[in-house]
Amino acid sequence: MARCSNGLLGLLNAGVLVLALVVLGGGIWLSHRASTTDCERFLERPVIALGALLLALSLAGLAGSLCRASCLLWLYLVALFLLFTVFAFVVTNRGAGSVVSGRGYKEYRLGEYSTWLQRRVESADNWAKIRSCLRDGGVCQRFGARGESLQQFVTNNLSPIQSGCCKPPTGCNFTYQSETVWAKPTGLNSTNDPDCNTWSNDQRALCYDCQSCKAGVLANLKNDWKKIATVNIIFLIFLIIVYSVGCCAFRNNRRDNSYPAWK
Repeated sequence: MARCSNGLLGLLNAGVLVLALVVLGGGIWLSHRASTTDCERFLERPVIALGALLLALSLAGLAGSLCRASCLLWLYLVALFLLFTVFAFVVTNRGAGSVVSGRGYKEYRLGEYSTWLQRRVESADNWAKIRSCLRDGGVCQRFGARGESLQQFVTNNLSPIQSGCCKPPTGCNFTYQSETVWAKPTGLNSTNDPDCNTWSNDQRALCYDCQSCKAGVLANLKNDWKKIATVNIIFLIFLIIVYSVGCCAFRNNRRDNSYPAWK
């Protein structure tokens, strides 16, 4: 029965191979589109890199299990362990919004997140592409079309993107005119928040270059991680099963290499 481990591992890796080809094909398709936007160009490299990584991993697992190449099977198991470790680190990253008195929404500060994540969004090149994604997604445009009164607006439970990118921080004390149009107070601004000066009523600018917008993007990612928590648990169980089967296959390969079968 233990001999089935190699074949089972091979079948599991065949599934990963198919997934890798789909992801890699999607990334190549994005890179060759004539009408590719900055947002899509920002996504194509990570998609191609992920597809290539999955492809290499699946091929190493297939070779190790079916061809009895123990060194490749070791590489597969170590890579699988490293992927799980990185995945667990990302999902458990800290960061949460701050409750605003008298408001139904939270506001977000970039300093609440790890230095590594802050550097990713503070990079001018990276942020230009993320900003393009935000504009192409039309989140603030749809948000600004609601036509709500101030009383309705302050009770809303805004998403991190809406709170950080589509409106100025509450501490700026701007006067509400619409969801994405605010009047700046006359005279000196008592707050030291640089986002107050960054805010613009230009619908192509808004608060897309604000620190709060960058924090909102990171908070939105964290919320997405929470939503797929159930999937993460299932995936973790799947990884444990594959890892266990892989260890069994590796043990069988060592046994076969030490005691070759004579016909």
